[in-house]
Amino acid sequence: MAIFYGSTSGITEGIAVRLHEHFGEELCDIYSMEDDFTSVDEMLEYDYLLFGCSTWGSGEVQNDWRDPLFDMAIEKPDFTGKTIALFGAGDCVTHGEQFVSALGTLYDQFQKLGATLVGDFPTEGYTYEYSFAVRDSKFVGLPIDEVNESDKTDERIASWLEVLKSHFPSPSLETA
Repeated sequence: MAIFYGSTSGITEGIAVRLHEHFGEELCDIYSMEDDFTSVDEMLEYDYLLFGCSTWGSGEVQNDWRDPLFDMAIEKPDFTGKTIALFGAGDCVTHGEQFVSALGTLYDQFQKLGATLVGDFPTEGYTYEYSFAVRDSKFVGLPIDEVNESDKTDERIASWLEVLKSHFPSPSLETA
């Protein structure tokens, strides 16, 4: 299993590191020279994946995700048999009109490529105007707002880890 993330301000990276503590598997900044991530093919080496992305602008994915998503749209790699869960950072006060909408973009892309997406999360307890990441009244992954609701992060991560236990057969997965 691997955790891939892109982070501009460090918030998504911080969430990825916290999740990595529970999973104890690969942690990859998708454009870090240290990890030598060079292509989508590296993602395909894993059957279980966590993807982290923050939302920017009017609901766009974080910059590090733009090239991989563009490549996937053109090359259409086959993610059939891959189980994916999404997490992301957002600001429900300043950017409540597009809160964690990038997760919806990732969700749609990986679904088109045949992946099984898991780890939806309740919208209750969040205050926002709109999110493209909401499907069937739930977020498609774990939304974290470290700017306004950092006091809720530990509880949200723990709740999400419980959800993932039934989908990710990892002996190192422990509750927060």
